[in-house]
Amino acid sequence: MKVLAVDTSSMVATCAIMDDERLLVEYVINHKRTHSQKIMPIIKEVLENCEVKVEDIDVYAIAKGPGSFTGLRIGMATIKGLAHVADKPVVGIPTLEALAFNLVYSEGIIVPIMDARRNRVFTGMYRWENGKFHTIKDQDVIEIDELLDMLKERNERVIFNGDGTLVYKEKIISVLGESAIFAPSSVNMAKASSVAQLALAKAKKGEVESYFDIVPDYLRKSQAEREYDERNKVDDAEK
Repeated sequence: MKVLAVDTSSMVATCAIMDDERLLVEYVINHKRTHSQKIMPIIKEVLENCEVKVEDIDVYAIAKGPGSFTGLRIGMATIKGLAHVADKPVVGIPTLEALAFNLVYSEGIIVPIMDARRNRVFTGMYRWENGKFHTIKDQDVIEIDELLDMLKERNERVIFNGDGTLVYKEKIISVLGESAIFAPSSVNMAKASSVAQLALAKAKKGEVESYFDIVPDYLRKSQAEREYDERNKVDDAEK
């Protein structure tokens, strides 16, 4: 079973192709958020390098969010379009789950964090037990202080990754001290190979979606929606 996976939920643009358990190719670029220009040429290159055609892919996979609103829409539209052309199923993988999966067989709680602005983070909690990957807490958007209070109460070793570590590293260390461990840069960002492997497992269990039905999981309102709500609050108060 061949899986083509894409993740454009952050600054990183990444694409991978897996053939069952064999990773054929992975392309990762972490330079400027110009996914609308880069993602299709990246996909074209990985397909050509593997001598694989669009119709040869059995399942298309996408990191479905949370993350950048624009990035998620670009990635989702791209995968839906390819799956539509090839008439193949799609698997959506939570962005935080894929980030945590980068840290295979780690000991302790894995906590990926993505900066959600305004002192908030997209995050979740995961763990490896007996060679199996488990979700302890589903992905959510919360205040960084609330997350750190939760982790401090658990009194366990915590491994962090994701772009939020670049923003909140000092605060994390000030609260958790030596209990906090930070992933190396090679696994601190989105990797389409993680999306592909998680999608492969789901596809083998028949957990796939139609390209018509799959949608991004934003976990919060867009800035435009938040500003609209704020304006409405002001208007209501003035009435």
